[in-house]
Amino acid sequence: MEMQQFYYDNKIVKKFIYATIVFGVVGMAVGLLLATLFLFPNLTDGISWLSFGRLRPLHTNAVIFAFVGNAMFAGIYYSLQRLLKARMFSDFLSNLNFWGWQLIIVAAAISLPMGYTSSKEYAELEWPIDIAIALIWVVFGINMIGTILKRRERHLYVAIWFYLATFVTVAVLHIFNSLAIPVSGMKSYSVYAGVQDALVQWWYGHNAVAFFLTTPFLGLMYYFIPKAANRPVYSYRLSIVHFWSLIFLYIWAGPHHLLYSALPNWAQNLGVVFSVMLIAPSWGGMINGLLTLRGAWDKVRVDPVLKFFVVAITGYGMATFEGPMLSLKNVNAIAHFTDWIIAHVHVGALAWNGFMAFGMIYWLVPRMSKGPLFSIKLANFHFWIGTLGIILYTLPMYVAGFLQASMWKQFNPDGTLTYGNFLETVTQIMPMYWMRAIGGTLYIIGMFVLVYNITKTIRANATIEDELAEAPELQKISSGRIKGEKFHPWLERKPIQLTILATVAILIGGIIQIVPTIMVKSNIPTIASVKPYSPLELEGRDLYIREGCVGCHSQMVRPFRSEVERYGPQSKAGEFVYDHPFLWGSKRTGPDLLRVGGKYNDNWHFNHMWNPQSTSSGSIMPGYKWLFDNSALDISDIETKMKVMKTLGVPYTDAEIANAKTAIKEQSQKIEENLHADPDFVKSYEDSKKKAQAKGEKFVPMHEREIVALIAYIQRLGTDIKVKDNK
Repeated sequence: MEMQQFYYDNKIVKKFIYATIVFGVVGMAVGLLLATLFLFPNLTDGISWLSFGRLRPLHTNAVIFAFVGNAMFAGIYYSLQRLLKARMFSDFLSNLNFWGWQLIIVAAAISLPMGYTSSKEYAELEWPIDIAIALIWVVFGINMIGTILKRRERHLYVAIWFYLATFVTVAVLHIFNSLAIPVSGMKSYSVYAGVQDALVQWWYGHNAVAFFLTTPFLGLMYYFIPKAANRPVYSYRLSIVHFWSLIFLYIWAGPHHLLYSALPNWAQNLGVVFSVMLIAPSWGGMINGLLTLRGAWDKVRVDPVLKFFVVAITGYGMATFEGPMLSLKNVNAIAHFTDWIIAHVHVGALAWNGFMAFGMIYWLVPRMSKGPLFSIKLANFHFWIGTLGIILYTLPMYVAGFLQASMWKQFNPDGTLTYGNFLETVTQIMPMYWMRAIGGTLYIIGMFVLVYNITKTIRANATIEDELAEAPELQKISSGRIKGEKFHPWLERKPIQLTILATVAILIGGIIQIVPTIMVKSNIPTIASVKPYSPLELEGRDLYIREGCVGCHSQMVRPFRSEVERYGPQSKAGEFVYDHPFLWGSKRTGPDLLRVGGKYNDNWHFNHMWNPQSTSSGSIMPGYKWLFDNSALDISDIETKMKVMKTLGVPYTDAEIANAKTAIKEQSQKIEENLHADPDFVKSYEDSKKKAQAKGEKFVPMHEREIVALIAYIQRLGTDIKVKDNK
């Protein structure tokens, strides 16, 4: 049989590895800064683009899409070529994938600190960047599928099944969750509202974890662990069961993020059932990975690559046991909105994704540079300090979560809340926040050790170049099943059929859950007293989104005695019908705000946003001084915003849209009048007016500034529903 010579493209792998390392440092550094801001909330006082609310989505996007995303591409581009015995389909598409992805990351790094965000978790980027993501993802898919079609290896190995499922599912999730109507170049509103938006978002959010952070890394596990251990995969049959059951079940589990919320009970219960079922395929994959190392444990003790892989798979097993457990309603009632969830996601991110990426880098770079790793001792040091960092990060967060949940639910014998002031729970967990910062510091020290070790390795070894290989041309055989051939081996040589079946498997759950909620109006009953936001309140809501307030405050009162007593009546689906996007939140660093309207006067909110500690001693909320700047609120797009909302079903009249700017002036002037009730406000206001006049600057009246719009929105929250604490 004639052998064909060709070159593996190592240069594209090198590029993605370098990007993984660079953005790993950046993403983790931002995460450490955020952990520090819990301890010193005014560390970046007055700097809008360094505020917690704007940096949090930058951290999650940098870690998920920049660090893990580049590691995923590096591993796929390396393994795919060798599993298929073929160079990538197109060098141009490979480089377009790389540079396009890096430009998207840079766009995120610029736009998110500037406040351009859709507020959807893990999908915060605005519509032009969303389109770019879709295009570059298609480029990646075309390149992968083209390589599969020109392969020299008949059967598709299990890793490739996971790569194909990743491509198809992420495309579907991203497109449907990102559907929005643009208002301007960097502003849009989700086409979904309230409950519908929440369901679609967490269908995406949960499965972004499943199909971006999990399935591609399982594919990498099936390739790199056997290679590093020089052992075959433990069980081929288990890999088949693992793949098909995982991709079918995962897609149903999103609603477990919305338990006890205003989501219809049938959707919540479906999420619970399938989440519990997920433990079987997840642990099947973990067992398959760990048992691949049978007979190689002596090597594990001395090889840092295998050490990283073992802890990564163990972290995957822990996270995928904890996930189904957290979907049980009685456990979710304790964990949701607390730091327990922060611990849970970081077990997955730091151990599973981080350590898999580190092990892969330590294995790949010496092989591609044709020389030894600079220092095995440094790699082992990285392993141990990274492991210690994970422990010191996650354990205090578990303790903090349990403590938060316990304190929130405590009652006195007379039926009043024991800890009626939310801040009492915050002050009690500050030692745990210190421990988290220490753990994060240790983990990023390990990352710097990797940077040094890999840099020295590359400098000492040969330049990473394309690698010569040879393999026989793939011989054509019957398109049908060969006599005696079972179904799955036949499917493994039919990439199109395999991809179609995988697509069907992931679409079933999404269609059954989402279509009824979107199409059947009776699932979301309306409430007559719930009215659209006024123009000023709409502008204020956009400021709330811009500043990332949803990262620390929920707007969802669950049907628990403690929450009803603390916040007011439980949330109802009809309250959110005009919310594009929804703002239910996923973490309570501060109290729930759904019914805060009228609870405090305008002056309280004014002072609270300027200096939170002045109204709430011990608060870890930062000030938002840029909202008070001597510059006018930009209302140039208000008519367009209202027209888009009207297109989405919000019942604004043509007259309301035409008179929007007048309505803003009238409502904002009333708020300024209220602010003048405080003598301190009057004095500081007059002083600032005199200073502006002395400098020859134009003085912007308070009612035209951003802070007034934000106050208007906050004072509106919950007032459509009669609550005893509201005015």
